[in-house]
Amino acid sequence: MKILVVDDERQIARVLRTSLESYGYEVAVAENGVEALQKLKTFSADLIITDLSMPEMDGVELTQQVRKFSELPIIVLSVREQDASKVLALDNGADDYVTKPFSMPELLARVRVQLRRRSSQEQPAMSISDGDFSIDVEAHRVLVRGEEIHLTPKEFDLLLLLLRNAGRVMTHRTLLRTIWGHSGEGQPEYLRVLVAQLRKKIDLGEAPSYIRSEPWVGYRLEPDPLTAFTTS
Repeated sequence: MKILVVDDERQIARVLRTSLESYGYEVAVAENGVEALQKLKTFSADLIITDLSMPEMDGVELTQQVRKFSELPIIVLSVREQDASKVLALDNGADDYVTKPFSMPELLARVRVQLRRRSSQEQPAMSISDGDFSIDVEAHRVLVRGEEIHLTPKEFDLLLLLLRNAGRVMTHRTLLRTIWGHSGEGQPEYLRVLVAQLRKKIDLGEAPSYIRSEPWVGYRLEPDPLTAFTTS
């Protein structure tokens, strides 16, 4: 598998390259978005890891440009003060983010999640199975851990959207816009209530929640929460 690392801090790029190569990935490095787009013409990447703050072309614009021609998984690296840019990148097609400073095991786990997600996207659109979940889209039938649960139309729409993007951060804006339309973008309480209702129906007591909150950003669904980010 091939990974393109985009970061203008050479020390970070070097550490990322060394660590990823030690796990068997083929890695190319670019210092900014402009160079990254040039590399993608000859380097058939399976995933992109990009910093947000870079000269010439930052991570947000790079994400926008890549999404014009590819659905490659994109993981953005950010510092905590970059929440607005992080959300903007996710709204424009980035798949996940890792906050600096980060641990390599966490980053590697998120890389594996995105690569697995990409390889599983060829499954039939009318039937989705992942982890503890199985959904018959046409029949509106949902099985969780093999047991059928009954959802309202909005709960079904939310679960389906999250499952189709399992392991990926979905921003509040994206979820509101997709489920309620543009009129819902300014009503975040709609989403909080809906998530709480869905959690009550699908979660297992004190076990980790399937729907993980990403503070100030959005939500992500882990179809198998007990092994998320720990399995290879």
